[in-house]
Amino acid sequence: MVFSSLTFLFFFLPISLVLYYICPKKVKNLVLLVLSLLFYAWGEPVYIVLMIFSAISDYFHGLLIYKYREMKPSRAKLFLISSLIINIGLLSFFKYSDFLIENINYLFNVQINYLELPLPIGISFYTFQTMSYSIDVFRGTVLPQRNPIALATYVSLFPQLIAGPIVRYEVIEKELTNRTVSVKEFAEGVQLFIIGLGKKVLLANNIGLLWDEIQNQSISELSVLTTWLGIVAFALQIYFDFSGYSDMAIGLGKMFGFHFPKNFHYPYMSTSMTEFWRRWHMTLGNWFRDYVYIPLGGSRKGKWRLYLNLFIVWGLTGIWHGASWNFVMWGLYFAIFISIEKAGLLHFLKKCHPFFQHTYFIFFILIGWVLFAFDDYQKGLDYLASMFGFASNGFFDSLFMYYFYTNIVLLLIVLVAATPVWDTMREKFINKQARIMTVLLSVYYVCILIISTAYLVDESFNPFLYFRF
Repeated sequence: MVFSSLTFLFFFLPISLVLYYICPKKVKNLVLLVLSLLFYAWGEPVYIVLMIFSAISDYFHGLLIYKYREMKPSRAKLFLISSLIINIGLLSFFKYSDFLIENINYLFNVQINYLELPLPIGISFYTFQTMSYSIDVFRGTVLPQRNPIALATYVSLFPQLIAGPIVRYEVIEKELTNRTVSVKEFAEGVQLFIIGLGKKVLLANNIGLLWDEIQNQSISELSVLTTWLGIVAFALQIYFDFSGYSDMAIGLGKMFGFHFPKNFHYPYMSTSMTEFWRRWHMTLGNWFRDYVYIPLGGSRKGKWRLYLNLFIVWGLTGIWHGASWNFVMWGLYFAIFISIEKAGLLHFLKKCHPFFQHTYFIFFILIGWVLFAFDDYQKGLDYLASMFGFASNGFFDSLFMYYFYTNIVLLLIVLVAATPVWDTMREKFINKQARIMTVLLSVYYVCILIISTAYLVDESFNPFLYFRF
């Protein structure tokens, strides 16, 4: 089940809200847990066992880590290592087994059979959440959760279970046991959910059709401008797809009394690769910073150690996204640019005109998205060659003109939507004409919901891109 489905919008969500609000406070977590397991079981009933096992494992590991943290730190560390091994082991087994087998077969010329295990949806996200829980208990930044239902609710919470944002236990520790929802916050949650729905259904899905059309053409026959148009479409699709999910998740969280962290902040307004990762998938970047980069020494152990740490972090970031070499290349691509920026390029960019800064960023981020978009890295390299005229059908052709003119209105809409123009206008006018703006915004949200629903009636399947990670 996905948020952008009629089943979720008009059956699962309304029923969930009614059940949640009519039940007594002391059983709200249990109701949420059952609802979350049903949500997850809709597509993968077998893997409920895996999720429950993760919750039980981390529940007992958290208690044991806390018990020995002061008395016998070495024993507490062993329990922490045990927790990490179990979590990383499960993630590696289901996500990277066939990738490892593929490379062993290639390197040693053997024929080990692939396991062909279906990837549990959302395992990359909830595994990172459970690991952060154990680590934070060990560090003493949070107390262990003594109510197993509450911890299981945290692990399985359906609003952000599938594709984040990655919510650390410390963020919602208090809300797991004591939360309230005001009418204002509930309304804000509904509004944010509808905005996310519109991003996904109206923007991501439609601009994604343009990318699908272009990538399904023979790469050798694409003109330079067509390839650039295609990767621009992909960049916009993945942004509105993923940020749309995050908005819906954060909005749902507010409806149930949780405050999830922001995950995107207009990333395409960045002027450097470094800034981009402060705006894109912010919860993932913060996770790697706090649990990998800083423990490795960060920038405190000299210049060369800084660069090594960056390559380790970005290599892991790449492989976290998928069991394929193109994701590793994508991660290391960022490691190279962020290292160069830290070595002095950022200082140079700050002296340049903002137009040059932004042009530099857009040019190289689009090249990076090519590495991300093609699981077959050779195909990705061929696409890059076409982008620079080495294997293309000229600079532009009739196909480019067709795609451009038939999508120009959509392109303008998504490009403007990727900037803070709408937020600026809304804040400017809502203060001056509060009552009129309230009415207009209500109409605006209702229109998005109605139009999105109309689109969903004609679509049979529209999964989020990040579900595969």
